[in-house]
Amino acid sequence: MRYRNLEECVIDLEKHGHLVRIAEEVDPHLEMAAIHMKVYEAGGPALLFENVKGSKFRAVSNLFGTMERSKFIFRETWDSTQNVIGLRNDPVKALKNPFKYIGTGLAARKALPLKKMSSGPAGFKEIQISDMPLIQHWQGDGGAFVTLPQVYSEDPEKPGIMNSNLGMYRVQLTGNDYEVNKEVGIHYQIHRGIGVHQDKANKLGQPLKVSVFIGGPPAHTLSAIMPLPEGMSELTFAGLLSGRHFRYTYVDGYCISLDADFVITGEIHQGDTKPEGPFGDHLGYYSLIHPFPVMKIHKVYARENAIYPFTVVGRPPQEDTSFGELIHRLTGGAIQNEIRGVKEVHAIDAAGVHPLLFAIGSERYTPYQQVKQPAEILTQANRILGTGQLSLAKFLFITAEEKREVSTHQIEDFLGYLLERIDLHRDIHFQTNTTIDTLDYSGTGLNAGSKVIFAAAGEKKRELCTEVPELVRGLPGFGQVSLVMPGIVAISGPQFTSYKEAEQQINELCDAIRSRGPLTTCPMIIFCDDSDYLSAELDNFLWVTFTRSNPSHDIYGVNSFNEFKHWGCDNVIIDARSKPHQAPPLIPDPGVEEHIKRLFVKGASLGGVGMK
Repeated sequence: MRYRNLEECVIDLEKHGHLVRIAEEVDPHLEMAAIHMKVYEAGGPALLFENVKGSKFRAVSNLFGTMERSKFIFRETWDSTQNVIGLRNDPVKALKNPFKYIGTGLAARKALPLKKMSSGPAGFKEIQISDMPLIQHWQGDGGAFVTLPQVYSEDPEKPGIMNSNLGMYRVQLTGNDYEVNKEVGIHYQIHRGIGVHQDKANKLGQPLKVSVFIGGPPAHTLSAIMPLPEGMSELTFAGLLSGRHFRYTYVDGYCISLDADFVITGEIHQGDTKPEGPFGDHLGYYSLIHPFPVMKIHKVYARENAIYPFTVVGRPPQEDTSFGELIHRLTGGAIQNEIRGVKEVHAIDAAGVHPLLFAIGSERYTPYQQVKQPAEILTQANRILGTGQLSLAKFLFITAEEKREVSTHQIEDFLGYLLERIDLHRDIHFQTNTTIDTLDYSGTGLNAGSKVIFAAAGEKKRELCTEVPELVRGLPGFGQVSLVMPGIVAISGPQFTSYKEAEQQINELCDAIRSRGPLTTCPMIIFCDDSDYLSAELDNFLWVTFTRSNPSHDIYGVNSFNEFKHWGCDNVIIDARSKPHQAPPLIPDPGVEEHIKRLFVKGASLGGVGMK
């Protein structure tokens, strides 16, 4: 289907068994989010909330909750969109196989936005922010947030829709110091297009006009998060994937999407910020209160019978995990064309996406040498850490395939392959006092932290332990030791209090291990609060280790040394304990969990879906 609006998508999903209506009244304060998460976890359907307490508008969630449903939504435009993106990445494809790509020109015709002349947005009426479903997702959130916004801004130096940016930057509707119906908060992080536009507006001495679109065809929502080839705008992608032009007009100088369900228009003024947050975010913790731009509201519009789309983010996997897989399948070949020699880059969802990257590169610098060591992959690693959103990563593990295939998506096999080959004296490379993800509180401040590259190439250097080595069993003064995976063990330690005390504790751990002899089969040790929990599932290891550690501050080593500014060791120790400066984790409200069970009993709208 080439949906003209969100309602057509909802009807189509219901017709084919992909959506369930919830007729009971549901509270937007915590209940709707809790219902969504339970249904998503069960691999359940999209949800249409028909009776939202305090609002006359309906709401929909979990549209992209499974790959099957996502592919169903875009079934008529998926292949043609992939082909057009592929041609932008590699135009030579069309020359090699012209008949395969003959239809891409027809698809591309729908990419250009279509302007409609109008004195006002036909089919819309003016409303207030307070009329919308004001959904609060987590009990510690600062208020109600829009979680699937399409935030539109134009380049003040070159105005017009083809010089615009469409991004998914969360919008706080209520709470804190915001004047209800007059102000909302716009939370955008570093490396975002709207920031470039606001910087230009500030230099011109003018406010930045912003429009927030909510809803519309699902392709428009997806377009706001797509990492597109340079020169391809989000709105042309929206046209490609929806199979019809993005329709728009201008009212009072603001761009209005004529396909959206809701539109909020307003201005951001230089230096005008207010405290925004907290917000339960996709790393599995709260992002805390910080000053972010305030948008002074001009007007708010709603389509007749508008539907409000939302999602819930938290510790992965969540619905945005499906977003990531969707994006990967659409743009999978982009990184190989942008960085020559790189075969794969995988942002690890279980670790919150931005903290941890796995990559496979190539070693072609010295094919005449028998002994291989990281060379070209170090160049490629620096390119990866300087590319778009990949630059927010803290940990990058990169290797080159030698004699057998490796996949970054086979996590345990990939890490094992790398740990078998890494030279810990030579192959660990730090970047300190640099930028990390805004939502990551493991660093030294907002947006501030460090990075590390673990690089490995060449022949296998060691066998990896497949059980806890005797050398680390029963270490005096330390707790339970558990095997995480071959080559990695977790050791429980005392509660973290300060970095000074942590250094002393881990030095004692290093001394205890050193006194028992070399630990050659276990190159990585995780020092943690609870080794049983960390080792119980691979996802626990990935989440705890890489969201709770700052490479420069939390990596230690047995027999570590510094030589000409280079650091190395015999065994890496990562301190993945919770730190006092880190944000608290997201914990569901037990009372809400109990209350929503009424919707899952026999005869209720969800009739047992998602209950265990």
